[in-house]
Amino acid sequence: MKNTSISKLKQIAIELRKSAITMIYEAQSGHPGGSLSAADIVTALYFKEMNIDPANPKWEDRDRFVLSKGHVCPILYAALGKLGYFPKEYLHKLRQEGSILQGHPDMKKCPGIDISTGSLGQGLSCAVGMAIAGKRDNRDYRVFAMLGDGECDEGQIWEAVMAGYKYKLDNLIVFVDNNKLQLDGTCDEIMPNIDLGKRFEAFGYEVFYIDGHNMEEIVATLDKIRASHNNLPKAIIADTIKGRGVSFMENQLGWHGVAPNDEEYKQAMEELDGGLK
Repeated sequence: MKNTSISKLKQIAIELRKSAITMIYEAQSGHPGGSLSAADIVTALYFKEMNIDPANPKWEDRDRFVLSKGHVCPILYAALGKLGYFPKEYLHKLRQEGSILQGHPDMKKCPGIDISTGSLGQGLSCAVGMAIAGKRDNRDYRVFAMLGDGECDEGQIWEAVMAGYKYKLDNLIVFVDNNKLQLDGTCDEIMPNIDLGKRFEAFGYEVFYIDGHNMEEIVATLDKIRASHNNLPKAIIADTIKGRGVSFMENQLGWHGVAPNDEEYKQAMEELDGGLK
C-alpha cells in the first residue's frame, strides 16, 4: 500500500478523467460515461491500495486487477500511463491500428493488463481463477475485479460468485460500479438488479456499501477489508454516477459510448480543470 494522501488521490482522479476524455476525443471512439464513473475507484486501487511494480508488470506477487467491464478501459489506460507502464505518448493512440491501447484491454499488447476482457460477464470468472491460483500457490497477492451493474445481468457472473464462496477466496475483492445505466437503458428497465448487496450476501460474501466518488470512504473501506480475516470473499457495492465530473455527461444514457465533439471536449476540460483548481 502506498502512502498517498486523500487530497492527492482526488487530484489524480481528475487528471485520469481528463486523460480518458482526451483519449476518447482524439480517437472519436470509446466509452466516456463508464470510464468517468469508475475513475475514483481505479485511482484508489492503483495509486494507494494495490501492491504493484510498473517496472515489472509480470511480477508474480503483484496484486491483480480485472476490469470485467472492459469497454471502460480508457480510465485504466490513463492510470497505467501515469504510473509509467508505457510511454505517455501512447495515450494518444487509443483504438488505432497497431496500438497497444485497443478498445478493450489486451494482455498480450499492453503492459499492466492482467487479463484480456471485453465480453461482459467473463471477467469475474478469470478473477476467481487467479484468486484460486494464489491460494494454491501459497502467495499473498489479492485480486480486485470491477463489474458493471448492467454486466450483472449475465448468468456467468453469479456462477463465478458461487465459486468465490466455495473456495473461501478472501483474497478476492469485487467492486460493482453501480451507476444504474447500461447501453440500452436504465438497469431497472433492462433487468432489475433489485438489491445487489443482498444478492452477494446470499452467496456468502462480506458486503460493503459505499459512495463510489467519496475518496475517503473508498480508502476507509479498503482499509477495513485489508484488516478482515474471515475467509470470505468481499463485494463492494459502489453507488456512482455515469459521466461523473462532466456536467452534461452525468446520468445521461447517451454518453455510454459516444465521443465528444470539439465544443463538448473543451467544456469537459474546463469543468475538470475547475475541479483541479
